[in-house]
Amino acid sequence: MKKNTLHITNGDSLTHRMKELGLVTGEFMTWREMLCEGPTEIEVETDNSIKKRAAFLKKYYRIDASDYEEKFVSQLKKIDNLTSYTEIILWFEYDLFCHINMIAAISLLLRKGIKDIPVYLVCSGRIEHEKKLFGLCELSDSQLKEHYKNKILLTTDDLEFASHIWTLYCESKPQKIAGQIKRDSSFEYMSICLRAHLQRFPNMLTGLNILEHNILEMIDNYHIKNIKQLMGYALEYQGYYGYGDMQMKRVLARLFQFLDQTKDRLLLSERGKLALQQKKNFYNTQILDWYYGGVKKYDYLYNNETHTLLKL
Repeated sequence: MKKNTLHITNGDSLTHRMKELGLVTGEFMTWREMLCEGPTEIEVETDNSIKKRAAFLKKYYRIDASDYEEKFVSQLKKIDNLTSYTEIILWFEYDLFCHINMIAAISLLLRKGIKDIPVYLVCSGRIEHEKKLFGLCELSDSQLKEHYKNKILLTTDDLEFASHIWTLYCESKPQKIAGQIKRDSSFEYMSICLRAHLQRFPNMLTGLNILEHNILEMIDNYHIKNIKQLMGYALEYQGYYGYGDMQMKRVLARLFQFLDQTKDRLLLSERGKLALQQKKNFYNTQILDWYYGGVKKYDYLYNNETHTLLKL
């Protein structure tokens, strides 16, 4: 049987680069979504899910429904007939942004009936002798080829585990995700991403999550001139979140009450100092109707000592 590969990539940049390199052959499906933010449903392909996602993206990111249809929904048709493929290769990175998209894609593949079609994962992150974590498009040509060569064959248990995590993410009880953090799988970064997800909920002492807290720490520790420079720092040192410019811009906009802009630099306001020192709780000023999957962000508090969530 002639080999016919489906490559599901994490974005246009990678799809274009792989085509230019001639690294692989086969069909490409580009996963243009950001399911780590906003309300989600388990079956991303249904009309109800598509309407819900389109409404969220329009309201908060000014992405028109027609753009969503063209850039994401149209791609889903490429897996309507999986029997035409002899293998499927997933190209996703180490961060939460990619992992949430990846588990949604795996859940969809299982619903479509992959049967005996092998599914592989190419995942970037740690590189030998390097301190930083690398996205797939940050790899050199030779490194990208090496990652492809060393792709991981996912087992049935791996696929079912990923699909199960996606189901939990879409449900209303995020505490269940905590029980999956230490589970073994072929997903090297899954445990770290799940912990990072739980830490997105507001801290019970301050009302800020870990990413918001770390941004205040940056302002306190470094000579940052303005919001533009802060954006660069926040994107570079966000850890395992994988947020892009649009998402980080929203994060920073919600922190303005904690900042003072002087002629020479950004400083913490009095509120910012109190929040950083955990001397005052700003939950009531931060609360917003914001979803992570099936859960409202401000319906839970994160306990930094026990690493658990408290339902309000």
